[in-house]
Formats: sequence, C-alpha cells, structure tokens
Amino acid sequence: MYRVLIPVDDDESRALNQAEYAANLPGSGSDVEATVLYVVPPRRLDTAEEVDFEEIDSAVAAVEYLEDSGVSVDGRVGDGGVSEEVIRMADELDCDELVMGGRKRSGVAQVLLGSTVRDVFVSTERPVTITGSGMVFEGGSREVLLPVDRNLERARRQVEYATALPNAAENVTATVLYVFPHQDYRGAPPHEFEDVEAAVETADSLEAEGLSVERVSIGGEVARKVLETAEEREVDSIVMGGRKRSGVQKTLLGSIAQDVMLSADRPVTLTG
Repeated sequence: MYRVLIPVDDDESRALNQAEYAANLPGSGSDVEATVLYVVPPRRLDTAEEVDFEEIDSAVAAVEYLEDSGVSVDGRVGDGGVSEEVIRMADELDCDELVMGGRKRSGVAQVLLGSTVRDVFVSTERPVTITGSGMVFEGGSREVLLPVDRNLERARRQVEYATALPNAAENVTATVLYVFPHQDYRGAPPHEFEDVEAAVETADSLEAEGLSVERVSIGGEVARKVLETAEEREVDSIVMGGRKRSGVQKTLLGSIAQDVMLSADRPVTLTG
C-alpha cells in the first residue's frame, strides 16, 4: 500500500489541488491510502484536542474529494510547530510521499514556497511533492519527467521514487532528461545522452523495472530547458533530485531544483 500524507492549511483551493494529485496517483483507487492532516497554527491558542476536524473546511473538502475518488482516507488534527508535526506524522505513518500545497505570488504565475513547505523539504528524507495549478491527469496513468545531473546518488533516488509509485510498470512512463549546461550556441559539441553515466543508469534502471522510457539530451540553461521539456511533453509531474548539505543529514534545495519549483505550474517532487 502506498501511503500519502496531505498537510493542509486553511486554503481550500490548495487543499483540493493536493487531494486531486493524490487521487490521481497510479492505481489510487485501491493501492493508495491518504491521511489529511491539519496542524493548528501557533497563532491559535487551541490544542489539537480542542479542534474538531469537521470544523476545518479545507480539510473536510480534501477528505470528501478523496472519498469521492475512491481513495481510503482519514483525517487528523495536530498542534505544535507546523513543519515539525508534519514530519513527525509522516514518520509515524511511514509515508511514501508528502503532498504539500503551493502558494501564489500576487501578480505573477509562480509558485512561492511558503516557510512551512521549505522547512519540510529541508528536514525530511521522504519524497515531497508541491502541487501546481496546471494539473491535468488522464486515465490513472502518470507521465513523469526526470531531469538528472551527473550525481549518481541523486539519480538513484529519482529512480526509487518513480518505480515505487503504485503499479509503476503498468501505469508510469518516464522521460529521462539531461541538459548540457549552456551548450546551445552555434558550434556546441554534440549532446550525447550516452556520455552521461547518471542519465544512462537512470534510464536503464527504469526500463529494468518495466517502465517505458524515453531518453532526451539537449543543451541550454538547465532550469529553462527542464520547464520547456515538461511543457512540450505535457508531463504530469517533474521529479527532481535532492542535494545534501555537507556534514548534516538535511536536504538542501539546489538552485536549479528551486528555480523549477518556483516556475512550474505542474507538480514537482523533490526526492530527497
């Protein structure tokens, strides 16, 4: 069973985007269990015992959407530090994925990472997805874009995430992308996918697990090319590799991963 944690705040639109993402995971009707979590914010004086889940409109809306979609779901209320409670609950439930809601900058079409989302990203090793406003899912299948760099560990985490999705071999198709940084000028060397060990290993590993894979290599500014490829191929989500801080076990958002998350209108997963 694939377990998903959906931490929601008071914004019903974000909560419904999160629920829609979870409801459209491959095989979600029978292979996914979801927990919708509302953490009482510190500005309120209530404790979790004093807040009725049914009073939280956004949380109730998410649960109802999931139930209507045939997903097994329960609702919980927590308190304390919001990000700390989210991480604690994810560990308690041994979740396979956390689905966080994006924020919108006023006047521009970019997802703005809120402080809670960022704190969760940098404090858990579990895959974290931030949803977008441009989600379109069809037929229970999932097409994912895996942009890789030359780091084998990160690439392997991306493979682990994609192959762990419910019924991945039957329902997930993948595009493995390597962007040769800034090599889009006249006379640039050939962009050979086979020259990048991490890209080849990623594609081979996915195919070994039964996934249909396309291999793509291009040159240019990395984040921009990732976003353009996601748009051109109409992928359902982008799966990015995490980075490690030296000396501590926390995920550090690389500038490319952050740029993609801030600019994409579709879900972006950071694998850790």
